Amino acid sequence: MSKETESVALMRDVAASLRAHPEDADTLEIVTRLASDKLPNVDFASISVISADGTLKTFAPTDEVITQADSVQYELGEGPCIEAARSGKTVCAAHVGSDERWPGYGAKAASLGIAGQMAVHIYATRSSSAALNLYSATEGAFEDSTHIVELFASQAAVALGFSRSIETLKAALGARNAIGLAIGMTMERYGLDEQRAFNFLVRVSQTSNVKLRVVAEEVVEQASAGEAQPHATAKAGTRP
Repeated sequence: MSKETESVALMRDVAASLRAHPEDADTLEIVTRLASDKLPNVDFASISVISADGTLKTFAPTDEVITQADSVQYELGEGPCIEAARSGKTVCAAHVGSDERWPGYGAKAASLGIAGQMAVHIYATRSSSAALNLYSATEGAFEDSTHIVELFASQAAVALGFSRSIETLKAALGARNAIGLAIGMTMERYGLDEQRAFNFLVRVSQTSNVKLRVVAEEVVEQASAGEAQPHATAKAGTRP
């Protein structure tokens, strides 16, 4: 089987695995686990997320040693994971211990048993960007891996985007359902029509400086418990 055929087969396998969990809350963990299980010479994986204020945080590490490696890079301000997250480019260090780009980190990586490292950008938003970090205990492990790693990263980026879209949609639908229920309960409690009930909930939200969704959820919860007046409206000192 040629390298190209192997790559196609691997990507089909990865895509199928990601599609099998489209709504999983732990999509990041699925991505790092697949990376360490499926990609050649990858022993460990993690995801670094950099926020708008420059704060870096590690998610879904497949081993504690990678948490340490990521933390060292954050503390030193150097290393493949930081460079990939900030630049949006793929960064390869086939012999990270002797790589002159990161002299401080190289020695630390070697002491942790890390011989090779690659980091590839997987997504960016207005508030954050992220890189997939791949680690190997084998020298020169990633010398010929850029193409397959970038293909994997593309699949991961699609999966992460789809997962975030699903969660956003679920949240929006949940808020809409709660508001609809709260309007109905307010109509019944105070003898209002639909528009006046909605306006009342909006006024409570503004007066109490609480999101409309939260007000609606509390109205539903307290009304279901049989309370004379829900806390949200009572605390705001508001009545229709």
